[in-house]
Order: sequence, then structure tokens, then C-alpha cells
Amino acid sequence: MRLIITTLLALISQFLLTGCDNAAKVTDLEPATPQVAGAYVAEYGSWASPVTPEDVYDLADDISDVRATTQGIYFVQSNANNEGKKGVYRFDIDGGVTKVVSSNFNIRSRVHEYGGAPYAAIGNSLFATKFSDQILYRIAPNQAPFALTPNGTRHAGCISNPKASRLICVREDHRGKGEPVHSLVGINLSYADEGETLASGADFYSMPVLSPDQSQLAWIAWNHPNMPWDQTELWLADLDAKGVIQNPRKIETQQKGSITQPLFSPTGQLYFIADFNNWWNIYRLDPQLIPEIVLEKQADFADADWQVGKYNYAFENEHRMVASYNHDGLAQLIRIDTHSGVTEPIAVDFAEINYVTQNGNDVLFVGAKETPEKGIYKIQGRAAQLIYAPNLSVMDPNFISRPQSLSYRTGNDETAHGYLYPPKNPNYTGPTNKEPPLVLMMHPGPTAKASRAFRRDIQYWTSRGFAVFDVNYRGSTGFGRDYRNSLYGNWGKSDVEDAVRAAGFLVNRGDVDGRQLAIRGNRAGGFTALSAVANYSTFGAGVSYSGISDMEEFKRHSHKFESHYLLRLLGSVENYRERSAMANLKGVNEPLLLIQGVNDSLIPAEQSLIIYEAVKRKGVPVTYLAFSDDAANRVSPESKKQALEAELSFYGQIFGFTPAGSLPALAIENIEHLRRR
Repeated sequence: MRLIITTLLALISQFLLTGCDNAAKVTDLEPATPQVAGAYVAEYGSWASPVTPEDVYDLADDISDVRATTQGIYFVQSNANNEGKKGVYRFDIDGGVTKVVSSNFNIRSRVHEYGGAPYAAIGNSLFATKFSDQILYRIAPNQAPFALTPNGTRHAGCISNPKASRLICVREDHRGKGEPVHSLVGINLSYADEGETLASGADFYSMPVLSPDQSQLAWIAWNHPNMPWDQTELWLADLDAKGVIQNPRKIETQQKGSITQPLFSPTGQLYFIADFNNWWNIYRLDPQLIPEIVLEKQADFADADWQVGKYNYAFENEHRMVASYNHDGLAQLIRIDTHSGVTEPIAVDFAEINYVTQNGNDVLFVGAKETPEKGIYKIQGRAAQLIYAPNLSVMDPNFISRPQSLSYRTGNDETAHGYLYPPKNPNYTGPTNKEPPLVLMMHPGPTAKASRAFRRDIQYWTSRGFAVFDVNYRGSTGFGRDYRNSLYGNWGKSDVEDAVRAAGFLVNRGDVDGRQLAIRGNRAGGFTALSAVANYSTFGAGVSYSGISDMEEFKRHSHKFESHYLLRLLGSVENYRERSAMANLKGVNEPLLLIQGVNDSLIPAEQSLIIYEAVKRKGVPVTYLAFSDDAANRVSPESKKQALEAELSFYGQIFGFTPAGSLPALAIENIEHLRRR
């Protein structure tokens, strides 16, 4: 009877709540008078929420790749209503915003497979990579896009070389047999041709940058088996008036490490970021080309370069720069006097700061907060002014769960990190002497990071009565080189252990119900989730979104950028099988939800199907949910919404609560064999 009453109250409350939609508004309806201490008493997980799947996946317009020219500020913005395809906008000098390239063009590079920096802007013209064919096009006003580069090549990180009337770009050439060939090339602005090779011989290139007088070119290069966050090289060359490279030389450093983000100061001094002292700090070259540190700080002024072209610092003038860094998961912004080393904090309320760039004497960046605000900001003194934001719905702050940064002991007496989001809904409270269920989230790294920036998918769960813990397991970026490298040889072991220890830590603190623990992840995060369920009995439910379950099979689908990465992560060829969930199916005794794109070329659907059939034969509750509309390893927003509702229904059936509202029926094989904890 109590369950029936609780369910009716949840349904009534849902009718009285107005959800976020595409219009920028907040509900003005008041909920019915709560019954107990200001809120209804209802089972955790059953709370009616204004955060819908549409809010999660239809309101995901992201901003990236900010570029400033004399004609305005260009930036890339994804279009959630067009399957996340990307177009280019310009923030004009008069304050207006112009759509320069439609999202139907879909600007996106696949250099290093993960792309980044897909366009360059010169005046009113763009030079942009189209995702469908990876050709670089010149896009000028009142002209049809004109192809500049050959089929079979990819380009990113392009910069303007005005003296030579060309672009300088990172090229990835797929026209030959075997691995693609990487180089730096000069590309004519007016006609299509092969371009001129400027630098070649290394396995990878990134981040070309010109000195203010265009007399010098710097860039980053590296070779197998390194990733760009392992060990890279900084190169410097002279350029003649025609843009011909002369005297190329590798900058010798006493310490080896990951060098990234080269940038010339207004006076022509070369700066860069390196993790020589365990942290990605800012350095510069003295007149003898010897590196000297600008500011020593136990913080990372860079992220792992999965993509080309992201900068964390820019110059306001010849002696002053603005830089962002990450310390213990917190984003900070500071101004640095490059002569004295004196710093001052700027705008300290951001959770994520990216694409720091110079615009004359101003510095711009893309910022996101713990609340829904995000957009392009301009530094003004010690504050930041929002100059552009995507048109997103407002969310009632009373429903927003704010993250708590937590650290906990894990294997080998080391420390791992994460963010706890408690349940938050002003209309409900949970039953007395009961804790909420936990959704433990694994980021799709492994060399990535969870951040405190606002995410509607997290609020989807917390507003329904779940606690969410977003894990920065060992290997995550933002905690120094040693922490990042600690996953090498231990993937599928340390990350899994960190997930299990996180759950136990939260149970012991009294934050969550130890009988209602779920772990979920996508791709590499799905690998960790599947491995945790296969090797431990901690979690009562596991959810894998195209999770890697067979490392040997995954290796066969890897590309040049990651071709040596798996061995470094796993430590030995033997571990490819030993740490795969596919080889440990006998240990899977807890309910599984497997969500898979049928056409996924990186994670073949057969892997999830094999697990599904094996677990079903064991009599363990399991569901396989497949979507056939995926393309380029991306699932449509419509399918993502269905998957999210299926996940909620799955938790309800496994943990024994009835979610509010009307959800599509989710059939779970062997549900009759479910063992309550």
C-alpha cells in the first residue's frame, strides 16, 4: 500500500512540475503543499524530475576553437538539433552574431582521429575541413566552397602565413599503404595542389605557430610508442620571405617529457608548456635557446592532447599573460607578469576553461561553470565578461546538485579522486534511515578527466533521487604526470580498483546505499564498468555503452595514433585477454544492461552480443539494447534519449523502485532470477 501511495504522489507531483524545454524560461507553477518537512517522502529514484531526456540531449550545443581576426571572433558551435553537427559563427565587432557556415557542412577534422582545430580564419574567409570527405575548403563570402587539398588527406591546426600567401597545416596522408604519413605542409590560398612539405620524418606533428614577424616557425613532433602526453619534441626553424624553412633544429632539454602549446610572445620569445617537474608548467626559451620556467606550480596548465590546437594561455601584452590551470580538479585563471613572476587570480568561479586566445589586447576563453552558464568570456581586469552564450533553457537552481570534491585511499596506499553529486529535488526527501542509490560514472578516458562543469545528464539522475560519483581514477589528467602515468601497465586493474574503492568509501561515509550500487561507462569507461562487474561483487548493476569487452579484438580496430597505446596501458600482450571482461564472464553474476550501436566500427556489436548471450545462459538478469542509426561511431540524440530512459527503467527494476512518469517497457531477461541485496 505504501508503494502505491508513493507512486501516486510522484505522478501527481510530475503533473505539477514544468520541465525545461527549448525556450529560455523557468516554470512559474508552484508544487502542491508538501506533506512532510517541506517535501514529499518518496523512495529514492522515484522522484518526479523536471530534467527530461530532451533536456539532456537536445540542449548540448558546445563551443570550441575560438579564433580572433580583424573582422571578428570566430568559433565552432555544435547543433544538438542537427545530430551534433558543427558550424562556424562570427561574433562581429558591432556585437552581432553571424552564422558563417551551417552545421550541415559539419566542420570537423579527423587528424589523429580525434581532430581539433578544424579551420583557420583570415579576414572574412574561412579555410575549413569538412567532416564527410576531410577535404580543406576555402569558404569566402558569396562564393561556393572551393576544395584546396587532395582526396585522402586530412588537415588540422592550420595557421596563416601572410608573407607567403598560404596556410601552414598539420597533414595526415592516407593515400599510401600502411600507416598514414604525417607532416607539416604549406597550402596555397587560391588553388588546389599538393602543397609544399615543410617538415616530415616524425610519426606525428602538432601545433605549428609563427613568430609575430613571421621569421620563425615552431611546432611539436613525437614518435611511436609515445603519446603526446608522454614525450614530445619542440622544433624551431627560420623562414625566409617566401616561407621556405631554413635551419630546422630540435630544442634540446635536460629533462624529457610532454611539451605542448608553443606560442611566441609579442616580442618574439618562444613560450611552451612542459611537464618536466611532474606538472604541466609554463616555460620559455632564453636567448641561448635554453628552457627556463616562468611559473613553478603544482598544477597542470594543459590537458592531454587528444585533439589539436587547444591553448591554456595567451598574451595581453609583451610582459603579461593570462593562463588557466587545473589543480586537484579545480579550474583556475590567473594573470602572470612574465618579468617578475607575480600572479593575480581572475574570475575564480569557473569549473572548466578552454581555448584561451588573444584578441588584440584582450584575452578570450570558453568557460563553463557548475551551473548551466557557459559561453565565450572576455577578461576585464580581474573579472570575466560573458560576450556570447548558446541559447539554452534555464534550469531552476533548486534542482541543481553541486559537486563535492573528494579524495580517498585506494590500492597500494595511493589516492584517487572524484566528484560527489548528492540527490537534489526540493519537492522530495527520501525515507528515514535510508540512503540513496549510487550511479558511479567512469569517464571515457583513460587519459581523460571528469570535471566539475555542469552536466544535465548528471542532474537527470540527482533530481530523481540518485547520488552520482564521477571518478577521476588513476591515469586521469589534471593531477600531474606521475598520477597520469600510474595507469600504465595497470589499465583494467587500477581503474577498476579505484571504482570499487570509491563505492566502498561512499558507503562507509553514509552517502549511499551499499545494496544499490551501479557502475556505468562509455567505451573505455564501459571497459572499466564491465571489468568491475566481472571481477568484483561490489556493484548490483552494471551499464555499458559500447564498452570495450575484448582487448584483442579492439587492438585489431585501432589506428595509428593509438597503435602503441594499448600495450603501454595494459603492460603485456597476455593482459589483453586476462583483463578483458570477455575472458572473465564466469565472474559476471550481477545484472547487466548492454547498450550498443550496431554499426560501431571501433567496438563491434558482436562483442556485446557475446556477453549478452553468455550472461543470459547463466541465468543472470541482462538486457541488450541495440541502435542501428549510429554513424561515424556517434549515436543520434533520439537513440540516446531512449537509452537514458531504458537505463532508468533498468535501475528501477533491479533496485526495486518505480520511476515517476511513463517509461517505455524494458524487458530484462532472467528478471525472475534477480537476487535482492
